[in-house]
Amino acid sequence: MDVDGAEVQTADRAWPAGSAGLRYGGDYNPEQWPRETWPADIALMQQAGVNLVSVGIFSWALLEPQEGVYDFTFLDEVMDLLAEAGIDVNLGTPTAAPPAWFWKKHPEALPVTRDGIRLGYGARGIANPSSVAYRRAAASITRALAERYAAHPALKMWHVHNEYGAPVTEDYSAESVVAFREWLERRYGTIAELNRCWGTAFWGQSYGSFDEVDAPRTAATVVNSTQRLDFARFSSDALLQCFVMERDIIRQFTPDLPVTTNFMATNCGSVDYWAWAKEVDVVANDYYLVGERSDNHILAAMDSDLTRSLAQDRPWMLMEHSTSAVNWQPRNIAKRPGELARNSLSSLARGADAIMFFQWRASRFGAEKFHSAMLPHEGVTSRIWKEVTELGARLGTLAELQNSRVRDEVAILWDVESFWAQDLEYRPSVELNHRERIIAFYSQLWNRGVTVDFRHPTDDLSDYTTVLMPASYLVSDAGRANLERYVEGGGNLVVSYFSGIVDEHDTVPAGGYPGQLRSLLGIGVAEWLPFPEGETAELSDGSQITSWAEDLIIESGAAVVETTYAGGRAGTGAAIVRNSYGAGRTWYLSTKLDGDDLGRLLARALQAAGVRVPDSKPGLEQVTRSSEAHDYTFLINHTDQDISSAVPGVPLTDGRPDPGAARPTVVPAGDVIIIRADRSDGTAGRRSVDVDPVAR
Repeated sequence: MDVDGAEVQTADRAWPAGSAGLRYGGDYNPEQWPRETWPADIALMQQAGVNLVSVGIFSWALLEPQEGVYDFTFLDEVMDLLAEAGIDVNLGTPTAAPPAWFWKKHPEALPVTRDGIRLGYGARGIANPSSVAYRRAAASITRALAERYAAHPALKMWHVHNEYGAPVTEDYSAESVVAFREWLERRYGTIAELNRCWGTAFWGQSYGSFDEVDAPRTAATVVNSTQRLDFARFSSDALLQCFVMERDIIRQFTPDLPVTTNFMATNCGSVDYWAWAKEVDVVANDYYLVGERSDNHILAAMDSDLTRSLAQDRPWMLMEHSTSAVNWQPRNIAKRPGELARNSLSSLARGADAIMFFQWRASRFGAEKFHSAMLPHEGVTSRIWKEVTELGARLGTLAELQNSRVRDEVAILWDVESFWAQDLEYRPSVELNHRERIIAFYSQLWNRGVTVDFRHPTDDLSDYTTVLMPASYLVSDAGRANLERYVEGGGNLVVSYFSGIVDEHDTVPAGGYPGQLRSLLGIGVAEWLPFPEGETAELSDGSQITSWAEDLIIESGAAVVETTYAGGRAGTGAAIVRNSYGAGRTWYLSTKLDGDDLGRLLARALQAAGVRVPDSKPGLEQVTRSSEAHDYTFLINHTDQDISSAVPGVPLTDGRPDPGAARPTVVPAGDVIIIRADRSDGTAGRRSVDVDPVAR
């Protein structure tokens, strides 16, 4: 609501206000530097093409040095300098780092671990989200900021808190226990219903009233799994309540400006971002490469695709990534020349209309003094600075890409509640790793040039030719019904092992595995057959398998056995089964395939549904964004070899078509080329091409 009580539509807050074009910049922490540094910083920002900076995210102690006593001197000056320079501000609420006076007065707001240890302060992001004192203090500083800067010309959007859920999500303090009981009563209504859904008849765990329920603390053995699952749900909701509280205060003063917070899409498994994405005006994301992984560019692409999906295909912001090495990995690997641009343009290709970094100037002290920055310790003579300014100049020429979209016909299901449940104790094998299976499926599609969306099992899936379920241990009743409608209506569903095992209460449905998907898949599982460590086997088509097999029962007359086991624990039984269901079909993979064996199977399933799988060379990332008039195909070469591509269209050079471009287009090693083509056939975003290596 605005100050007059009129509802402001989300569409009015869909992007930072201000100048048109792509956004470029990063976190700016001027309080870490003498005032005489600030004008030089801003001049260099202009040189680099920066047009948006995030300010004030960790400034609570400076802005409110004593409870209720505010000092906005430094922020006033910085905001004014940025406004004069034409650089817009994404103003942070500093509620991720309460000041020392708060902790001195309210030590009870410090979070308590599952083992009963109360954590100390001196870090960030650690307050108990259910603390009344914390919420009151956070509301006060947020209101003071919103009231003071509502009309400031530099202010174009708001950034609430910082990376909710990191480093602490769950709190086991007395205040959280009270809030958890209230959450449970709202969810279940009666203690009898809680007992039924939690299966408390097991191990004599039944409760007589809600005030007997505790948080699922560390105990002598395994704690009730549904209690653990519900506490994870509650903890995500408690953090979300804190965000919504601050957001609603801000909207009282600036109802027309977007409010966001920074997600960590694939790297913060403790927060349910599907719920959070409905509450932010603009989806923003932080992502940092795992430097030692050779496939880190594929994981970065996956993170971008999930973020775009959370944004429901609206433009999103890469709020933070690094120019080079980070400071917190076991070995903080520097990015190679050109990698900064490739990472950034991959996110742009996958729907980001803002490319931002942590941070502007490298810190000289604190935990992040060895973290890379747009302006490194070495300064303007560094390679990083050169690449930062080159990227800024390039982004400045690509305004026409703004608001174009990525359109896909393949989706992967992503459900954090299922991940929470699958990761609990006493599962059939330690190798049942949901993240590993999703990465395996995604990587094989990436290698074949197939771009995907991510969707929740209850989302409308009718726009997708094929939906993949690499790791959906938990499927709710609503999710089961939705998947049945999708396939019955003509959809193509590919399901991996250990999916559909339990319902939303982590309860096995009557009738055996996989109870939530049994009729849909046309099979039953008589027994799971996990492998000992290191054991391998084969399928009848020569594919290698590891970790897992199943004794399948064929229950549908429409089911066709595609591949069988070639001996081993499963004998010669069915391994991969295709089933007709209504107008659609399902594929069930009862074992763990990897590499090209998995890739070939996925390609076969996609092609059977009419999805064209490009003959793409591994290492060439190809993604298309489409506007009403044009397709923009990004060709990102992650290899040390030039690659030729026959994408129709004309390369953009400095944002303009190159009329002299020859065919085919050669993408130099480590480089990025964007091809613009007129749309004429209505298939934007689904065009696929063949690529071949070119000799140097």
